Amino acid sequence: MTSWVEHAIWWQVYPLGFVDAEREALPPGTQPVHRLDRLVPWLDYLLELGCSGLALGPVFASGSHGYDTTDFFRIDPRLGDDADVDRLVDACRERGIRVLLDGVFNHVGRDFERFRAAEQGDADARRWFRWREDGSPDDFEGHDLLVALDHDEPAVRQHVGDVMRHWLSRGADGWRLDAAYQVPSSFWRAVLPSVRAEFPDAWFVGEVIHGDYAAIVDDSGLDSVTQYELWKAVWSAFNDRNLWELAHAVERHSEMMESFVPLTFLGNHDVTRLASTLEHPDHVGHAVAVLMTLGGIPSIYAGDEQAFTGVKEEREFGDDAVRPPFPDDPSGLAPFGEPVREVHQRLIGVRRRHDWLAHARTTVEHLDNTTIALRSTGSGGAVTLLLSVDDEPRRFPDALGGTVLAESGGGDDPLLLEPHGWRLLG
Repeated sequence: MTSWVEHAIWWQVYPLGFVDAEREALPPGTQPVHRLDRLVPWLDYLLELGCSGLALGPVFASGSHGYDTTDFFRIDPRLGDDADVDRLVDACRERGIRVLLDGVFNHVGRDFERFRAAEQGDADARRWFRWREDGSPDDFEGHDLLVALDHDEPAVRQHVGDVMRHWLSRGADGWRLDAAYQVPSSFWRAVLPSVRAEFPDAWFVGEVIHGDYAAIVDDSGLDSVTQYELWKAVWSAFNDRNLWELAHAVERHSEMMESFVPLTFLGNHDVTRLASTLEHPDHVGHAVAVLMTLGGIPSIYAGDEQAFTGVKEEREFGDDAVRPPFPDDPSGLAPFGEPVREVHQRLIGVRRRHDWLAHARTTVEHLDNTTIALRSTGSGGAVTLLLSVDDEPRRFPDALGGTVLAESGGGDDPLLLEPHGWRLLG
């Protein structure tokens, strides 16, 4: 893993929603609308929160939501143009902020130039895509507007490599690879070496929802994948008051850490907001404490740190609630989110001061249905996280004592947690 990633804490943004862009592509010939600049006033906020990287959702020309790409070399006119993205990257560089781009290389939109040529009978273009026996194009998970690429085709491999190199040369630091679980590992194994040869410090993380994460990383040559198992276990264990589920996920997570460093998260643009998922509002701090004390590369979905709510629905435009527009600058945020932002800032600060946690291994030192103690150890020492989802005060064993680094409440006894409390000990 390239060295800068060990210190990375991402603030993930879904640009089209953030800037309140139109749902559909602009008509051909329409002048770009320069909206990417609206992200610049948020960069200092990102740093004040404690993050060090901006993980951008799709910014390339597309038909609608950004994941139906029509041109990987052109910025979506709803967001602006090359000059806009250059200004954003430059503003990030001035502040020492890393930039991660979102590459949708499993499928494309139907207005992708090579697909239009394929539909018109171009034999070379047809080889770019997978076709069913009835002659119709294969698609992504039943979405007929998302045409599946043929990853065995050399021209597709060349195109994806060219796209990666182009934007890395323009200042990006790495790629989130959308729907990487649908792409053969052999494709990444074929494409990435030539990109790494030119950009050895670039970081590549694949979106993988389920499966053998470690094997996928090993087979594909990716640096990391998204840790959905941990994401699910965190909110599910707290809601069900079944911390055995969290313990099991933590043990599996530590096993993964022997092979690679996962991208960890509590929310993203594809799932219901954290504040809407957790049934008990006090458990937001618990979740953030887990994220910031386990090994991995943490990512905060923009707005989760402000207690934004939003439920993902399985319908057309069902993602809108979790991809809302943001104010022009942080001064426009509602005051109710400040306590949750403060908890995020405090725990991210602990993570920044203990950056060895990126490679930490975590063990379960105490466990019952409603209380758990997690000890994370690494080259810089150890921290112990005490969590309770009990309605009554609970005291932990004396052997777990230590100096208080952060907590949800006070008290003279560091091992005594108030109902639904948490405490981090050093």
